Amino acid sequence: MQKITNDDVDVVIVGLGWAGSIMAIELAQAGLKVRALERGPDRPPEDFAYPKPADQYAYAIRNKVFATPRDAALTVRYNTGETALPTRKWGAFAPGTGVGGSGLHWTGVLIRPTPTDLKLKTYADQAYPRGTLDPDMRVKDFPFTWDEIEPHFDKFDKICGLSGNTGNLKGQIQPGGDPFEGPRSSPYPLPALHDTYNSSLFAATAKNMGYHPFPNPSANVSSAWTNPYGSQLAPCNYCGYCSKYPCLNYSKASPQTTILDVVKRMPNFDYKANAMVIRVDLHADKKTAKGVTYIDEQQREVFQPAKIVILSSFQFANVRLMLLSGIGKPYDPITETGTIGRNYAFLSNGAATLFFKDKHFNSFATAGATGEMFNDISPGNYDDGIKLGFLGGAKIHSSQSSGAPIGTALPPGTPSWGQGWKEGMVDWYDRSMKIGITTTCMSYRGHFLDLDPTYKDPWGQPLLRMTFDWRQNELKLQRYLREIVGKIAREMKPDFMSESFLGLDSHWDITKYVSTHNVGGAIMGDSPRDSALNRYLQSWDVHNVFVPGGNAFPQNFQANPTATIGAITLFAAEAIKNHYLKNPGPLVQA
Repeated sequence: MQKITNDDVDVVIVGLGWAGSIMAIELAQAGLKVRALERGPDRPPEDFAYPKPADQYAYAIRNKVFATPRDAALTVRYNTGETALPTRKWGAFAPGTGVGGSGLHWTGVLIRPTPTDLKLKTYADQAYPRGTLDPDMRVKDFPFTWDEIEPHFDKFDKICGLSGNTGNLKGQIQPGGDPFEGPRSSPYPLPALHDTYNSSLFAATAKNMGYHPFPNPSANVSSAWTNPYGSQLAPCNYCGYCSKYPCLNYSKASPQTTILDVVKRMPNFDYKANAMVIRVDLHADKKTAKGVTYIDEQQREVFQPAKIVILSSFQFANVRLMLLSGIGKPYDPITETGTIGRNYAFLSNGAATLFFKDKHFNSFATAGATGEMFNDISPGNYDDGIKLGFLGGAKIHSSQSSGAPIGTALPPGTPSWGQGWKEGMVDWYDRSMKIGITTTCMSYRGHFLDLDPTYKDPWGQPLLRMTFDWRQNELKLQRYLREIVGKIAREMKPDFMSESFLGLDSHWDITKYVSTHNVGGAIMGDSPRDSALNRYLQSWDVHNVFVPGGNAFPQNFQANPTATIGAITLFAAEAIKNHYLKNPGPLVQA
């Protein structure tokens, strides 16, 4: 294979999604020469904006802008006694690829965690009697305070043009917002999206039952917005094509619409698409990186020298690159030594689908984040979890993300194709709504990521192996949430309803889509003994490697991860600019 060496750069960024794009513009604005490498293709907005059609089969069914299992597969098993098998088709999750990453086709729900979510171990230690929780649970606190990270949440809100209702402004509870949210330093940049019929019905019912519903915080902007970088977003036109689609209207915050058009015009930034990074190259002492090696479009091996390496790919890819490159010690669940691969967590969802003979919901007129939710059933906001012996919670919501025909909810027993399906669509299209849950997921000693000993990728390198299954803590939470959703649903008096919740004997099902919110594997923490990264996302072992992404979360909270990924990336970028560049080395002493 032909080998090439590129010109030197100050910073090489691996992965050009949300985290990579934020790092790119922040470090380029500091005057550094920055080059990004993206394993997938370029995705300029003109490739999918109007008058291009929103093709449901191409985007939502065939996953047009997602990674393929051939390029990003991993192997999966429930426990260490099983042999892991490779994913051949995306099911429970579907990672993105290409410029923009998963930030191109996300739904647009941009909700922060609560202060309790960020200090979950402290909360659990104080609230739960000793011996109540699973002894294998390994939850941890994030290594910063709410006051330290909030300004970076605020900046990311403004980058995205966050639309919603403020609930807590500088400690003062505001009407119409989430009373349980952490104090905001400034209000939402834009007003909330308009409610749809289903979400207004849900909100009124939930409020009458004593809950505190508020509009889904949305990165589908409600009004025209110019962000701090000078990028402009257009008002959402409620076309209904958000989740799994690039936005046709420049209305959904994505790396393309908020950052890339600006940074691409800077002379000290460039990027290369279809560049598959296969390792981070270390100096002989293994304490610093000298660059990365990637395979280019012509299948040539290319070395990219750099003073700073940013690993900002999807969570799985970041963890795998660290393992392949020898950055940090692999985690061993038996001895609980090592840090790379530990604290992997997914999440669960569930829903009740309500059917009404006398209602039309206009489900085709919506945005990805349209809906109402409440946060009453989150850690620290209710006591039943302590009484029933489980840790966690959920956002409970009624969202209307699309009215596209494929996958439309129909009554149980309706055929899934053919004449029976057509008749069901005639009778029931637009007459159903859902009440759903998005839950926390704790981390455990036996849930982890490592390199598979058998299966390899097209370049001959081991695939990432996942060891994961549901634990009783999460299944008890599901049973509890099912009762709450059922009470709300019955109060709304549907003609009939169906439901999909996990039972206490459930195992994780890799074949059915849940979410792409995977976290952990290279987590941030206060000590190199049990974390891969310090509070600034800097590797404890290789100080010029920074790893922003969902990989840094020590467990999964009920809030979508994007707001937190944005905030911790901005936090790390600020530390690099203000401290690391002046004195390269560890930013936190072990």
